[in-house]
Amino acid sequence: MKLFLAPIAGLFYLSLIAFFILASLVVDRWLAFPKTAVYPLSLVIGCCLIAFGLFLTLLSVAYFLRARGTPVPLSPPPRLVAAGPYRFARNPMLTGIFIQLIGIAVALGSLSLAFIFTPLFIIINVWELKQIEEPELTRRFGQAYVEYRKRVPMFFPFSRKTRQ
Repeated sequence: MKLFLAPIAGLFYLSLIAFFILASLVVDRWLAFPKTAVYPLSLVIGCCLIAFGLFLTLLSVAYFLRARGTPVPLSPPPRLVAAGPYRFARNPMLTGIFIQLIGIAVALGSLSLAFIFTPLFIIINVWELKQIEEPELTRRFGQAYVEYRKRVPMFFPFSRKTRQ
């Protein structure tokens, strides 16, 4: 059943991302935000960010699949994945998605995507991680996850280490 629900949950998550992007375009127009793009430079920078974020996301997914799990929390890997990009960040898939959203904001020159919707998306994900995912991972993997969480930052490799 979990394998059946995983693609549905993944599609829902991708739909949420698409909704945030489309909503930002509506808000930009509705509030008459100026385009911040310096075309074609913004397009080049945005596409580079999108490509890097997509690479990081797909690399992270590959490590989950290798561990016989899916990126969707309904069907997680049976063991703690701490290799590859997971050596540097506990949630590199999300880091990649955040980078892609910023890349899209830069490419489109969208102020609301950069300063409203991407931060809101990050807040929603941090809430979900702190309230649902991390307690579940602590139950499943115990002290191994607690130590991993202490050692590895949540999203960005060079950010301050966590206190927990």
